Amino acid sequence: MVAAPGLGKRSWVLETVVMPAALLGRKIGMTRIFDASGKNLPVTVIQAGPCYVSQIKTAQADGYDAVQLAFEDVKPRNSTIPLIGHDAKAGLSPKWRRREIRVTPEEAGQIQLGQALTVEVFDGVKFVDVVGTSKGKGFAGVMKRWGFKGQPASHGCERKHRSPGTIASRATNRGFSGRPKRGMHMGGHMGDRRVTVRSLELVACDKDRNLILVKGAVPGAKQGLVMVRAAKRLYKRKAKLAKAS
Repeated sequence: MVAAPGLGKRSWVLETVVMPAALLGRKIGMTRIFDASGKNLPVTVIQAGPCYVSQIKTAQADGYDAVQLAFEDVKPRNSTIPLIGHDAKAGLSPKWRRREIRVTPEEAGQIQLGQALTVEVFDGVKFVDVVGTSKGKGFAGVMKRWGFKGQPASHGCERKHRSPGTIASRATNRGFSGRPKRGMHMGGHMGDRRVTVRSLELVACDKDRNLILVKGAVPGAKQGLVMVRAAKRLYKRKAKLAKAS
């Protein structure tokens, strides 16, 4: 643990691991477990891995050090010839999903092409970040999307109580155009975006079934693809818990 001084209450630490503690997986759903003291913990069940190393990049050849993780088998007819050949170079059958993970040169030297990675990479990791795609909500108005209170529900208001109201006050200055400024809250596509939930507590690992239990909710629908990695930064309270364990 390395503390970052000078940040006050929001100071955080970096958590270092020997191997790149990151896996692709699928969100199974939510349940509850009880700890030793009988406290009820809401957890999300994630089937993490097994993942396979389909490519290793180095600073000399590619400009940076990284490993590419491949997840889930796919029928060759549902893949493409270039991707099938790419996986074959690592001695793998065709895979469905791939993600790159940045690593240090020391970590890259410990990994072999085609190596299988399971939930054992999270041994000693107390907190994780979960990256996923949030549920798509379709088109949403300003009240649902941004929490606007709507128009007055009194006499004199036309039948547009859920409208955003005037946008003229957000037009650009000095008469150059009548366009609203960028960043104005309006109706539009809600959800279906990449979301990262940081520093979730890793409650338990089931190495036999490649399952991990993470305290709290993670983005996405059931069976949605997620990436689980060791937490990149922790605040003071969680850093003390990680250090104590």
